[in-house]
Amino acid sequence: MILETFLSLVLFAFVTSVTPGPNNMMLFASGVNFGVRRTLPHMLGIGAGFFTLLLGVGFGLGALLSTSPMLYTALKFLGGAYLVYIAWKIGMSRAMPDGRVGASPMTLLQAAAFQWVNPKAWVMAVTAMAVYTDPANHTVTVLLVGIAFTLTNMPSVAVWAGFGSALRTWLADPLRLKWFNITMAVLLVASLWPMLR
Repeated sequence: MILETFLSLVLFAFVTSVTPGPNNMMLFASGVNFGVRRTLPHMLGIGAGFFTLLLGVGFGLGALLSTSPMLYTALKFLGGAYLVYIAWKIGMSRAMPDGRVGASPMTLLQAAAFQWVNPKAWVMAVTAMAVYTDPANHTVTVLLVGIAFTLTNMPSVAVWAGFGSALRTWLADPLRLKWFNITMAVLLVASLWPMLR
């Protein structure tokens, strides 16, 4: 029964991690603009940040947020504002960076910190902890949730960054890149809608 529950958790972790959301939209755009190698710190930062968010929610933050709806609402809107800023930067980008000038991918620490204001990450963390933890064995089950997401994170995010990177040659045309970046910015903002309602 424990193995069956863990496999169900792994499936939940994979599906929620690989489906479109703010992280995956940014990784796709980063793969196009910077390639997979330069996007790797961003990918690792998502995993590290989400793991710490899961532990935080599992060991008490989730309860704090459920007793303070205003704090949760403020967190959602702070995350939304930051995503709109990121979308603006992506949408205004008109050329692929050549590695020598100002533009650079998100760092490991930036991506890790972003998980704490990412509305989809909060929804995933709270849902996983509510459904897959056992009060009788709380510490172990919180850690198992963290392990399940850690196992599924890198394959999930690599799909998006890799697909973006595969389109780099086709998007080397400035007009195509312009419209790609505008589309990604719009999709990034649209990914907020279900979480901010």
